[in-house]
Amino acid sequence: MIMIYFLSYKRGEGIEPTRLILIGVGMSAAINGAIFTLTARLEDEKNAFIANWIAGRIWGDDWTFVIALLPWILILLPIVFAKSPILNVLQLNENASIGLGVKVERERSMLLLIAVALAAVSVSGGIAFIGLMAPHIAKNLVGPRHQAFLPITAILGAILLLISDTIGRGILDPSGIPAGIIVTIIGAPYFLYLMVKK
Repeated sequence: MIMIYFLSYKRGEGIEPTRLILIGVGMSAAINGAIFTLTARLEDEKNAFIANWIAGRIWGDDWTFVIALLPWILILLPIVFAKSPILNVLQLNENASIGLGVKVERERSMLLLIAVALAAVSVSGGIAFIGLMAPHIAKNLVGPRHQAFLPITAILGAILLLISDTIGRGILDPSGIPAGIIVTIIGAPYFLYLMVKK
């Protein structure tokens, strides 16, 4: 997160969302490549587990994991919703945000840490395209105001994951296809569409 933050930051402009996403996707690909290289010498069973985790298989799918994640959600999600007005201001450029009294660096750093903590990839592996698709669909539905945008994004992200996991489990029974691969099949064309549009 820290590396992505510094690579995305531009003096005078701050962090531009599209640049942050592109650098994040690039870093993710590089790290996944390094993980595959390091795990090549592991036993087949462990290597298969790590490959499935990277592909986005939901393996933490019982109540133990739900209970483990619940404190994070109950503590951090209300903080994010309370910061909705600040998120609205941060959509402006950095100078405008500072002029409106927002302590940009402090707020941005705290919100990025919360976002990383809420990502919960430890139980599902990396499913990056949900983080790309859900916010853009939500923004098209309700506009950019975070008071409405955040809850709709969370609901859409959950629905996309549920649909992808259901499709993946139904295609190749019993092993299935990891949800992350299904999301990528749906999300890659959408990502290209956004790139062309921007």
